[in-house]
Amino acid sequence: MKNPVPQAASLLLEKLLLLVHVRPLPAGADGEPPPAAGYYDSSCFKRGDLLEVPRTLFVHFGIYLGDNRVAHLMPDILPAFTDDRRQIQRVVTNKRLILGVIAKVASIRVDTVEDFAYGGSILVNHMDRLFKDQVLGSEEAARRAEKLVGATAYSLLWNNCEHFVTYCRYGAAVSFQTDKFCETVKMIIRDQRSVLASVLVGLASIVCLGLAPSTTLPTIFIPFFLWMAG
Repeated sequence: MKNPVPQAASLLLEKLLLLVHVRPLPAGADGEPPPAAGYYDSSCFKRGDLLEVPRTLFVHFGIYLGDNRVAHLMPDILPAFTDDRRQIQRVVTNKRLILGVIAKVASIRVDTVEDFAYGGSILVNHMDRLFKDQVLGSEEAARRAEKLVGATAYSLLWNNCEHFVTYCRYGAAVSFQTDKFCETVKMIIRDQRSVLASVLVGLASIVCLGLAPSTTLPTIFIPFFLWMAG
């Protein structure tokens, strides 16, 4: 019989990696300039098109407004500290984005196609196949996006860039990435091997950090919660 401990630890690590999906900019984007203007052929985009940029762990979305401009929702901490439009309009770095996610601060902003895609490949209206008869007119989608430009609350699960574009183009704010995330959480909770893995992690933290409330209580309550919810 195989030892269940390595299997449980491997399963926990694999599922944790699935949960981490906040990385809209490529690694090293903080210090690297975006591609130069003209890097993408915007002549193939039409006003109101829904643009997708697949990233390593998730997909970023925007609505094309014409004239090489894209409206998209981005978490950004900077608007909470300054009203300087020149600073805010600069490309959002990973640090600004992550702090914006934590603070639940975002804005629907208009950037060039190059700044929006940041070197990634672009899919056009790829989600239309999922909504079929619900696709709104292109001009209606673009006008909806333009009306929403500005500061907005942010929620990783309930108000992200996918909610924004699906509302604009299909009239319903939904996020398939959120659904997938929630299903992954359910899978972790239902898999009883997660209980064993959480116990092992808790015991390891006690051994490394010592016996204290900060290590003992999570070691007790997290496995208990997973066991009862499973």
